[in-house]
Amino acid sequence: MKHHFLNTPSSLILFLAIAVTQILSSCTSVDAAEESSTSIQTGTWRVALQAQGQEIPFIMEAEETEGSTVLYLINGEERILLDDIQQQGDSLKIALHTFDADFITRVNGDKMKGRFVKHDAETPYAVPFVAAHGQQNRFAANPAPATYNFDGKWEVLFTDKEGASYKAIGVFKQDDNYVTGTFLTETGDYRYLEGQVEGAQLKLSTFDGNHAYLFTAQPSGDSTLQGDFYSGMSDYESWTARRNEQAQLAGADTLTYLKPGYEELVFTFPNLEGEQVALSDPKYNDKVVLVQLLGSWCPNCMDETKFLSPYYDENKDRGLEIIGLGFERSPEFDKAAARLQKMKDRFDIDYDLLVAGVSDKEAAAKALPALNHVMSFPTTIFIGRDGKVRKIHTGFSGPGTGEYYQAWVADFNKTMEELLAEK
Repeated sequence: MKHHFLNTPSSLILFLAIAVTQILSSCTSVDAAEESSTSIQTGTWRVALQAQGQEIPFIMEAEETEGSTVLYLINGEERILLDDIQQQGDSLKIALHTFDADFITRVNGDKMKGRFVKHDAETPYAVPFVAAHGQQNRFAANPAPATYNFDGKWEVLFTDKEGASYKAIGVFKQDDNYVTGTFLTETGDYRYLEGQVEGAQLKLSTFDGNHAYLFTAQPSGDSTLQGDFYSGMSDYESWTARRNEQAQLAGADTLTYLKPGYEELVFTFPNLEGEQVALSDPKYNDKVVLVQLLGSWCPNCMDETKFLSPYYDENKDRGLEIIGLGFERSPEFDKAAARLQKMKDRFDIDYDLLVAGVSDKEAAAKALPALNHVMSFPTTIFIGRDGKVRKIHTGFSGPGTGEYYQAWVADFNKTMEELLAEK
């Protein structure tokens, strides 16, 4: 292939270089002509990410706490605290919870304009957003009356661009135009979704600091739906659903198991200080041990950790240990350990966290060869005082799933009481 640039006159080269520089500058910064400040007004902000030709909206709330501004991402009942806000020139850098992502934004009175920067993607990228102060409507401010009732349980099938599909359960609660809910899959749930029904059109969205989702749907029959699912910059899936109050997924305790011939796990990984820790260490002898496969990038892991961290504090004196095996985006130990340390600090984790590998299911399965596979983060392994694996739970149905989460809590407590009672 010929490189035509080599034969271009020098004056034209200079012109092209200046033009490219100006284009890149305009793509990566907020309009410098707009007046900006680094003061965020308290109250609600409607934020709209702009991706795939769609608007992915969510609500953010600003509060003053001890002389500093903090923000909350709001998705239904969920409030995610953002308390690391730093000034960078005439812009603000807002760290997004435990995730390796930031908002970079300029504030102009009751407006914001900036970008959501995701650092831990295979190819880091930025998504533009705008925000308006004082707006509480996620979608339309004055929607047309709802003419369809989406309330209830739905048997769902998602299909990606390549034609691969997977089952899910949709659970929605509708009050006039307002709707909340989630989708459960065999590997986890889509957490807190919030949105609106306008006419016969359903719109749901969420933003947790790392994942931005938009779901839309409309009826295609008396008890069926046809919808679209947009995720981040480029991921798209279509989905269909039919109303089914008896919809079920495969049992979460049946999907991951030990290969024939194995009764125990064997592993050694470094902790956050670089010291090698093995499951066979005396610390874990004669203890009930939970092994949690997790990642700081994983919202379902975040939900499970919110439960496990206080549970460990309340039960460690009964002979319980928990080991979190972190599978992170970066293969570099220092970067992976730093991400896990941030998670440890955020959730007051007092149990051991180890750097086990990269966030790839095949790599995780190789790190734990006794398992038939690793199909989800989190995956939680229950080990009795005798060192034998008693149960493996794949995925996690978090508090956004309502009754499913309560059922998980009840089952978890029952299992743990049985294991802790053993001598």
